[in-house]
Amino acid sequence: MKHICNLILTLLLTSLAAPYVSIAQTPVMKWDFETIKNRTAIEESTKIADTIEGNFEWAAGVAGKGLRLDGFTTRVIRSGNDIKKPGATFTIEAWVALGEYPQNWCPVITTESNEVKGYRLLIGPYGQVSFETAIGEQWIACTSASETMPLRKWMHIAGVYTAQKEMALYVNGEPVSTVPIKGSLTYPSNNSCILGMVTVPGRPANTIRTWGTVEAYFGLDGIIDEVKVFDTALTADQIKGDFLKINPSAPDIQPRRLPSIQKNPGHFGAFYTKLKYYPGWDNLWPVDEDPDIVVCFDNNPSKLIFWRGARYGPAWVSENENWMADQSLETWGNGENDIEGCFEHMQDRHCRFSHVRIIESSAARAVVHWRYALVSSHDNTWMPDPKTGWECWVDEYYYIYPDGSAIRKVSWNKGTTGDAIQYQESLPFTQPGQRPEDLLENRYVTVADYGYQKVDVFIDPPKQPAGWTGKYTIQQYNFKSDNKPFICFEPGNDMWVRWIAGGYNHFPVNQARSDGRWAKTTDRPTHFMSSPCSDPVIHEEGNRMYWISLYGMNGMNMDNLISFGRSWAYAPEISISGNEYVSKGYDKAQRCYQLESTTPKAGTVVFTLRGSKDSPIINPAIILKNWNSDGAKILVNGKETKNCKVGINHQLEGDDLVLYISLNEEVPVKITILR
Repeated sequence: MKHICNLILTLLLTSLAAPYVSIAQTPVMKWDFETIKNRTAIEESTKIADTIEGNFEWAAGVAGKGLRLDGFTTRVIRSGNDIKKPGATFTIEAWVALGEYPQNWCPVITTESNEVKGYRLLIGPYGQVSFETAIGEQWIACTSASETMPLRKWMHIAGVYTAQKEMALYVNGEPVSTVPIKGSLTYPSNNSCILGMVTVPGRPANTIRTWGTVEAYFGLDGIIDEVKVFDTALTADQIKGDFLKINPSAPDIQPRRLPSIQKNPGHFGAFYTKLKYYPGWDNLWPVDEDPDIVVCFDNNPSKLIFWRGARYGPAWVSENENWMADQSLETWGNGENDIEGCFEHMQDRHCRFSHVRIIESSAARAVVHWRYALVSSHDNTWMPDPKTGWECWVDEYYYIYPDGSAIRKVSWNKGTTGDAIQYQESLPFTQPGQRPEDLLENRYVTVADYGYQKVDVFIDPPKQPAGWTGKYTIQQYNFKSDNKPFICFEPGNDMWVRWIAGGYNHFPVNQARSDGRWAKTTDRPTHFMSSPCSDPVIHEEGNRMYWISLYGMNGMNMDNLISFGRSWAYAPEISISGNEYVSKGYDKAQRCYQLESTTPKAGTVVFTLRGSKDSPIINPAIILKNWNSDGAKILVNGKETKNCKVGINHQLEGDDLVLYISLNEEVPVKITILR
């Protein structure tokens, strides 16, 4: 008897010393993902093989293996006949590590159907957790605060249901919310149990234009493990004990960054490549090698990137991976088209109507062609002709030079854009985890005209140019980087400038079909500002309309940038000696002088660029048609220069010489080209 009493006392003292040790409970359903066969997960309690849909892979879990979900395609499904229905009490537990937050409320596990019946354990778009049951044909929710679920960290979440009494929610063993309830849970008669994805399509949270948003499936992006359902209400101590008995290592989810160049070629040129973001996103794309284009520079670590994640809209990327993009031609509906929202390249998430190709790449110049149609979030194109089926298509040519600059020429057919149209909109990107203040100085942009009048625009306190709009022709974003993005427009440009707080993450990268989504967290890339915007000078050429501007990213200050812009907008005149060559003038749309031989065996060409303070000579480019030789020697004011790049562009009509000369002069310069 004494022995029995001592044993009871020992057990009592042990329980007091370890308050979270309790009698183990056996779950009625448990997914530990230790056994996956033929795209099925063997659920441990019943040994039923549950279907895994979409792209998935094994990953290290909290105990053994876990299941990595991609957020787009992955879900685990159990048919209704195999679902264990708990009674008046039950508990759900799961370990979850997120790569980014779901587009809207998304279940870790749910038994809901198209009726308000069943139960679900959810994660929200701000990192909230919610345990919900259907009582009296309404969802009763027990919900945490925002940011309860940090990214890239294992979190233990649990929901406890006691009929006619309460629901309780626990995170990492601690109670975070309780809700008293009256009534009992109603189960659907025909349902499935789904892990990791919504049961029916839905809209993303925080949409700006709901009529321009299309419902779609979305899921959890991350790793799940040890998903359990008990047919009893676990106590707070039992849940705490379940949390404490596992001490997981950090989940294998790396911080995400927009694509970077792993190996810079070390010389100027345009290159086909396949840029990578992260595997879950990359695996969505049914593309082979070389779908993207990167332009690199000689003495400038910046890059010009044409990437699927930005729908091929080009982005300038600084030495510290700060991204600057721009809007495409954009229009929007009227009348019956109001339900569509904006028509633009942003909405072409699969790049069905957006394509890029390298036209030319040499040591002296690269030319990239971007062609796209204006598309809505409904995947419709803008103003298709009822007779021909042709709609609004846009061709953009980028004439890119070794000094980190490019001419952008945007052209389209007359009468295809309609009345509502926007031409240009500056769009800096933030990386995941980055905020606008991490990217920009408080003096976030400087605008100027070609008369050297400059205005700084500030974020805090807001300070912008008087009148908000003006004949500004130059903008430079003040990135926190050595190389800063700029645009020079033609004289006559109208520019409006303002600081627009907040960001948007329906673009880039995002695959949800939404015409605008506010970025409430920094879990994914965003674009922000949408300013300055410009109405550039529009040119007409035959049946085509076009506008042009000088883009780039370099270390110039604004005074130097104004001079650089003047060298393009007010290019020096050219005069040619002799009669073996003729000048076709300065092509502002290519930023180069056009020369052509008049005889098949034309020899040396000599010409003068009449530089001045008003028309400086800065890094001129020359194309000599029908050069038909492998190279050239360049003299500047009678002396051979090595500060030049020579390229040969092979055409059907013959070989053209392309020259880029490093110069910065405000006086006339004589240039000689020798075979």
